[in-house]
Amino acid sequence: MRRRAIVTGLLVATIVLLAALGVWQLQRRTWKLALIAQTERQLHQPPIAPPGPARWQTISAGAAYTPIIATGRYRTGADTYVQAVTELGGGFWVMTPFNTANGITVLVNRGFVPGDHRGGVAPSPASRTVRGLLRLSEPGGGFLRYNDPAAARWYSRDVAAIAAAKHVGPVAPYFIDASEPRTGWPRGGLTVVRFHNSHLIYALTWFGLALLVAIMTWRARR
Repeated sequence: MRRRAIVTGLLVATIVLLAALGVWQLQRRTWKLALIAQTERQLHQPPIAPPGPARWQTISAGAAYTPIIATGRYRTGADTYVQAVTELGGGFWVMTPFNTANGITVLVNRGFVPGDHRGGVAPSPASRTVRGLLRLSEPGGGFLRYNDPAAARWYSRDVAAIAAAKHVGPVAPYFIDASEPRTGWPRGGLTVVRFHNSHLIYALTWFGLALLVAIMTWRARR
């Protein structure tokens, strides 16, 4: 009798846990839909200047894809090539420090280049205006691949690591994806705004498992 009560208790706990996971996924779905709606609104807002040091600590996921406009100069001789796969094929993103007119330095993803253009797309030293989207740093590396600064192998746009490797100095904790399309290289305007949203499927899976365990428990009790 005691053993039966213990088994029943464990099964009930399992049902509660599975149902709770389903509820959590519904909450995640609500958050994700709100984030998508916010991003859609941001994409159609007028561009702003790059956020300065006073706001760096508050930069969060909600700031991603904010339109940015900055005037300044690229820092020559400090390009970093980050492996990328785009609609144009495999190659590299070109990350270059940009000294803005308001005194901050921000990394700019100038765009994509094919593999045979690595090292051959130095920026002009002339002052210019950059338009693009604010993007959050991508620390660590890519899927099962870690950034190796010493070997100049980069699989993600890790702002802090790139700045340290290039001795850039204080740099904004985000980067700008240049949005101006170009006919030459690097090719900007390739930002893909996409959010993975499978939370409803996950929620239905957890609820289904909870229902299955409940039916099995009821049949065992019968």
